[in-house]
Amino acid sequence: MDIITVQDLCKTFTYSTKEKGFKGSLRNLFNRQIQTKTAVNGVSFTVEKGEAVGLLGPNGAGKTTTLKMLSGILYPTSGSAAVAGYTPWERRRGYQRRFAIVMGQKSQLWPDLPALDTFELNRRIYEIDEDAYRRTLDELTGLLDVRALLQVQVRRLSLGERMKMELIAALLHRPDILYLDEPTIGLDILSQRSIRDFSNITTNRRAPRFC
Repeated sequence: MDIITVQDLCKTFTYSTKEKGFKGSLRNLFNRQIQTKTAVNGVSFTVEKGEAVGLLGPNGAGKTTTLKMLSGILYPTSGSAAVAGYTPWERRRGYQRRFAIVMGQKSQLWPDLPALDTFELNRRIYEIDEDAYRRTLDELTGLLDVRALLQVQVRRLSLGERMKMELIAALLHRPDILYLDEPTIGLDILSQRSIRDFSNITTNRRAPRFC
């Protein structure tokens, strides 16, 4: 059974160019040169329930843009997508409770507060039963070995420790779909291995398919 179906998904961005200096700024003010960049061009694929899929490609290939459309952050220029029966960019509340996204270059944690405060906020946002929340939190912090760090300010954590907290925050409401966008970027090899091992344990997926 397919949980994600993407058909001919496209996304283009428009931007302007400017020559250097003050004269270039004035010229751009009255004669702006508009350029168009195609970030995603006719992408189609399906993902079965329980399957792990990896998107491979060089920088600028459109991997992050594709994930942003599937999570409803961006609207596509054309094409269609159905995820768990929802159209992602309609941003229905039911869909927002079904998925989570972790982006290696962006954080959902408050840097000046302990991660535990963000977890508690997420519990209230997703209306998670307190007993279920505590069981899930205990399970995830045990798997990632970060229980001793729950009350430490996020900005005082190492990058690897912070990414572990990001994963916990994303998984607290036990989503059906987890999008990962370079969650191991900037991490040393041991931290990368720890996060990958954790993903294998928690998802219990078969070998990933790459496209």
